Amino acid sequence: MAGAIARYIRSFTGFSRDARIFLLTTVVFGAAISLYFIDFNLYLESIGLKWTIGWLLAAYSLAGVLTALPASALSDRFGRRSVMAAGMVLVAVALLAFLPGQLPLLFVGVAALGAGSMAVSVVQIPFIAEHTRPDQRNEYFAIWSAIGFLTGLVAALAGGALAPEIASRLNLGSAAAPYQILLSGVAILGVLSLGTVWLLTSDRPAAGRAPAAGASRFGIVILDKRLFFRLLLPGFLTSLGAGQLIPFLNVFIENKFGLGLTEVNVIFAVTSLGTAAAILAQPALASRFGRIGSIVLVQGASIPFLVVLGFSPMLWTVIIALAVRNSLMNAGSPIFDAFAMERVSPAERATLAAGMTMLWSLGWAIASPYYGALQASLGFTAGYAVDFVTIIVLYTTATALLWTWFRGTDRVAAAVADAEGTLAATTVASESPSLVERA
Repeated sequence: MAGAIARYIRSFTGFSRDARIFLLTTVVFGAAISLYFIDFNLYLESIGLKWTIGWLLAAYSLAGVLTALPASALSDRFGRRSVMAAGMVLVAVALLAFLPGQLPLLFVGVAALGAGSMAVSVVQIPFIAEHTRPDQRNEYFAIWSAIGFLTGLVAALAGGALAPEIASRLNLGSAAAPYQILLSGVAILGVLSLGTVWLLTSDRPAAGRAPAAGASRFGIVILDKRLFFRLLLPGFLTSLGAGQLIPFLNVFIENKFGLGLTEVNVIFAVTSLGTAAAILAQPALASRFGRIGSIVLVQGASIPFLVVLGFSPMLWTVIIALAVRNSLMNAGSPIFDAFAMERVSPAERATLAAGMTMLWSLGWAIASPYYGALQASLGFTAGYAVDFVTIIVLYTTATALLWTWFRGTDRVAAAVADAEGTLAATTVASESPSLVERA
């Protein structure tokens, strides 16, 4: 463990200035988004709008789908930083629309939140790829993702403890008051994240980026359609499963075991800690088993825990299954991001990132109404049983496709990336006294 920590410390000091600042942005913006996802569904329940959860999540996802490709194209023209800033403004404003608890404003708010968070998500992965060397990317993506989950842990614990206390001290007796306080805090965090983005060096092209070969007038660049399909389909299948379950796990656990706000937030905080630890361990697995091999290993191992999560009647087993499943299933994501960015040309990265995030949102947009229909027709217990069976089938299929399509290529890609990283490091060392300021 000490050796692993030392390796990450050395990696951090070797990152460029903008790469390090971007981790700060991840902390602040990640806290805002984490609190939203943990508590928004519970807020809707507290104001008597439980029936709208599926439709509001669908509106959130559809807004993200419609935003993905335009955000990608705009980031090529105006820079990644500007698009992230615009997205964060939308997120902060959108969250304030939730406070009155009026249905029309809620739909406007979730649509703006979906568009804003998608604008940020689309450009994050290309931004990282452009501000790290190939030999750094496994570690950087792992640190970036782990920080996001650790931020979720701290935000969940702090929010779950502070919001009820503040509501009590202010004599706010309504059931919705703690959630309204949390959502106000999320909006403030959204504004603070905007300040961290402007600490980044402007990456706006002087006269717009030159059109790349294969680019369309919409800024979409796809040179190998077959490769794009194979990189995108497993994630889409995973999103179809995740979208009908993951956003509703807080409701599932709260109702099945009769828990309150503080208890639910503590449970999700524990799962975030386990996930962060698993993500930080993933680069070592990737070095031993190859990137795709390590991803298939952890995702395949997570599937039995889904069975326990969905069907065990004991809370302690559900908490363990939730923590382990989340840890394993999410551990491979940053490694796959790094792998995917290196499989395509630099000109294609923004389009691929847009496709990945857009299809993820589309999967959730399809899955959320499906969840609502199951709950309406089958009821709580049977509806969730079908959800869990469906997600197990979809996760298994996605994992099998990754292994079938990429098991023979991940080691080759890693070797090429290492060679490129060595060449880049040699070139920079000959031109500059420090790698730290390389952007």
